[in-house]
Amino acid sequence: MNYQETIKWLYATQQHGIKLGLENVRKLLQSAEVDLAGGGIRYIHVAGTNGKGSVCAMLEAICRQAEMRTGLFTSPHLVEFRERIRVNGEEIPEAEVIEGLALLREVAADWSDSPTFFEYTTVLALRYFQKQKVEVAVMEVGMGGRLDSTNVIRPVVSVITPIDLDHQRWLGHEIEDIANEKAGIIKPDLPAVSARQSERAAATLAKVARVRSSPLTFIETSYHGRVALAGEHQRDNAALAIAALKAGALAVSEAEIEAGLASVNWKGRFQRLEPALILDGAHNPGAMKTLARHW
Repeated sequence: MNYQETIKWLYATQQHGIKLGLENVRKLLQSAEVDLAGGGIRYIHVAGTNGKGSVCAMLEAICRQAEMRTGLFTSPHLVEFRERIRVNGEEIPEAEVIEGLALLREVAADWSDSPTFFEYTTVLALRYFQKQKVEVAVMEVGMGGRLDSTNVIRPVVSVITPIDLDHQRWLGHEIEDIANEKAGIIKPDLPAVSARQSERAAATLAKVARVRSSPLTFIETSYHGRVALAGEHQRDNAALAIAALKAGALAVSEAEIEAGLASVNWKGRFQRLEPALILDGAHNPGAMKTLARHW
């Protein structure tokens, strides 16, 4: 199949719907001979309701300024599927999408429980990052955290952005339920950092961190340097990204932090297309309030 045919096939897998769980992803990784422990990649895992994409973009931009070879996995894309998977800022080539998905399609052809769109895409990204020998891979959770496909990785630091109501059908109707799902990315004995949270969300995160002996830090101050993304909330996101790099012991200088944040590019976040036309992906109450406040 050519690229367009491959993408058409991938989108057809959406008929399998959303299935939370890690079994299929682990099977795909094993079948495709992707050894996450042996790749030498340092992962940064980012969950939360709002700001995940911006924080991921900031983390990747700073690491690239530090001359690390970076991988970036985000979702959803705005225009083209390949936006989801990038190495050193460059989208995955069409040939790699064709080759990677052909392999995954073949190994899962006779499975009774067919992988979903997001399961295939997650493994495609992890396989590509390993193939490209990236040093640091920033992975954005698709939905929730505990049972999200990305939760097969062992990160150097887990990052949680502001938590609000979203995806209640799958994650629960109370803030505590949603926070518990997000906290699923917190790993035993490994550091975690969180943005400022509501009292209920913070208490839930802190409880999970205590049970898992994970040192959890809440960020209470904003970054005061230049940030290329518009909005005061992006200063909070920048402070979270900086704290995550420090907690994960990723060696970056102040100059590299400043350069990364001053140059970060993330479309669809208060993106000014014309003087009176703004494009923003706000799609839940918390994000809409932030958008309206900044506007």
